[in-house]
Amino acid sequence: MKKLLFTFVLASLLLASGGSFAQCAMCRRVTETNAHNGGNKVGKKLNSGILYLLAVPYLIGAVGAFTWYKNRNKS
Repeated sequence: MKKLLFTFVLASLLLASGGSFAQCAMCRRVTETNAHNGGNKVGKKLNSGILYLLAVPYLIGAVGAFTWYKNRNKS
């Protein structure tokens, strides 16, 4: 069962990674165009969004680790 779950998660990650590379080029192009036109609001908002997306997986992992730590001896 564990091997099947691992294989499913690995396959999902590999299949989902193809579309993520296209988004980076699009975001970069929008910020370059906006910066060239004299505006910097989109760049600042984009950086805030990137930091938000970076923080969420770490928070989920921290909550999971904390829950595991608290419940490890309750068996």
